[in-house]
Amino acid sequence: MADYRKWFLALAVVAILLSLGTTPANAATPTPAFACNANAGVPPLVRSEGITELVGDLILNCTGGNPTTAGGPVPLSNVQIFLNTNVTSRIVGSGSLSEATLMIDEPQPAVGARIPDTTVQPVPVGNPPQVLCTPQGNPCPIVGDGFGTPYETIPGTPTVFSGRQAAVGSVSWNGVPIDAPGTANTRVIRITNVRANACQLGTSSTLIPTQIVMFISVTGSQQITINNPQQTVAFIQPGLIVGGTTASLLQCISDNPGLIASGNPITGADFQIRATEGFASSFKRRNIAVSADGVTAPAPRAQNIPGYPYNTESGFYNPALFTATPVVGLADFGTRIRITFNNIGAGVNIFVPVIVPLVIPGTATQTTPPQPPSPIGPPGGPGTTVKGQLTLVQTDQFGNSAPGFTAISATVGPGLAAITSSGTGTGYAVYEVVNSDTSVIERANINVFVSFIANTGNNLPAVGQTTANVSFGASGGPLAGIQTADPNAPIPRFCPSPTVQNVFSINQCTCNLLFPFVTNQSGFNTGIAIANTSLDPFGTATQQGKVTLFLFGGVAPSSPAPPPITTTGSGTLAGIVPAGCELVFTLLNGGGVMPGNCAALVNANSTTTIDLPGHAMAGFQGYIISVANFQWCHAFAFISDTAATNLAEGYLAIQLDMVTLDRTGVLGENKGH
Repeated sequence: MADYRKWFLALAVVAILLSLGTTPANAATPTPAFACNANAGVPPLVRSEGITELVGDLILNCTGGNPTTAGGPVPLSNVQIFLNTNVTSRIVGSGSLSEATLMIDEPQPAVGARIPDTTVQPVPVGNPPQVLCTPQGNPCPIVGDGFGTPYETIPGTPTVFSGRQAAVGSVSWNGVPIDAPGTANTRVIRITNVRANACQLGTSSTLIPTQIVMFISVTGSQQITINNPQQTVAFIQPGLIVGGTTASLLQCISDNPGLIASGNPITGADFQIRATEGFASSFKRRNIAVSADGVTAPAPRAQNIPGYPYNTESGFYNPALFTATPVVGLADFGTRIRITFNNIGAGVNIFVPVIVPLVIPGTATQTTPPQPPSPIGPPGGPGTTVKGQLTLVQTDQFGNSAPGFTAISATVGPGLAAITSSGTGTGYAVYEVVNSDTSVIERANINVFVSFIANTGNNLPAVGQTTANVSFGASGGPLAGIQTADPNAPIPRFCPSPTVQNVFSINQCTCNLLFPFVTNQSGFNTGIAIANTSLDPFGTATQQGKVTLFLFGGVAPSSPAPPPITTTGSGTLAGIVPAGCELVFTLLNGGGVMPGNCAALVNANSTTTIDLPGHAMAGFQGYIISVANFQWCHAFAFISDTAATNLAEGYLAIQLDMVTLDRTGVLGENKGH
């Protein structure tokens, strides 16, 4: 009996020890904390020139927590994001409502309304459409079902929430009902339609690009842990590379006169402006809708699939959901290329093509952008091809206009239109991307035509250097220059280009001759004949202009040389030496254009003369440099006694210009005698 009691006590001790190390069968497993992992997927490249660049979406994948009991109110949370630059998403309503949008559980549009195609990514039958809530100060309460069921499967549950601009670099969503998903579900929170001022940050000076960083905070009546709350949502790269050719034109030779005076020739483009993408998706059309002909603005179509890479200037856009104007997510127009011409001289006209193809750099191969799946494109139906191109559009001088675009029609020449004047000596042309291939780098080769009719007698066209600024548009001005979020500023908008490049110059036509010795002393006189030989049998373009004489030496015994003397006269061609004529004069008596046929060329009624004024070179001796406002001049000097009876000597003037002209194409004597 004693032994039994001993064994009983021993077994009792073992049972107590075992009970201390064993979990009861009915004990509850602790619920994991409500936690969200933040990620930004693949951050896009954005243009360093852009003020309203769409950054990548930030996504929270949330698990854990205790779902709200059935019928109980879901706790309200405040979500706020911060960027390291200005947030420029459009202000779309009262109370600083922003187009920046928060979505819960990847809500899909109504069945059959999914863009680009319901057959490619079908919507589950029975799913309710996206439901909008603007919770700022007016929460959209929902009740729980006890399971943390995904919102998009519960009819009437708000799934899309408008934000509010909280500061220049921040957007908030206050009072958002976020139910803990528990262990059986996952809650997905997507932040989209966030635009950022990349121009404010600029490009990096190192091999590592500048980044746009987004921070996210979630606070409220329940504890939500955010893992990795700081995410890179974009990398900044230059979006536009500008190059091209230049032209040097002569005042005395008409250029493309047929563009301003019918019946005259059009000689062709004078120079080219090249606009090349900095990266493959830098040029974007406005919306997924495609222009069938490249000149008609298409009606925008919905872009309503969360996270779909539309690669347009517009973001998430659902016109069935957002009915106010301006509409959330919809850009005003596609990428624009703005060209501003500066210092355009009097008498000069500039023309540009109304259609410019987008080509692969270094080739003439026009791009053929792949279109979204049917029924969006191609607009001409199966088998048709949409080409990448720019279209000349009507805008103000900053590249801004009403939403959409209005194409400018060709008025002259091979599909050309005159640039638009923006003031004395300035003008502009603005192109919009209507179709582009975001998978390849594209280039626009914009041929520019200069047109004028030479009128050197009136100093037309004015000589000088014309420059151009080439940048994205809209840019600058009272609206397009706004650097923060705004309800009226256009989207997209960019910082204007500070770089000015030379594009063409108009130079005075001159022919410079040296008469190394002339005299009007000691009974001697010098006669000079300057010929305008641009009239010839070789088809040379005729030129005409005035002649100026620069005298170096003196008048006996010690008076200085007269000041420069320029030909003058009266009539419509006063002071002009026409093609095929000679200016003949002596130091003693002056002179003018030779009579005869040249007098008729000067004026039909032969009343116009061209004289050296004053005949004031008596007693001069030295040398003369003549500057003629035309090319192809040659001259002869003849020195003799006053009566030319006893002594005479002649010589050809020395050509001071470089020998670069060649009107015959035949190798011959040195023309620079």
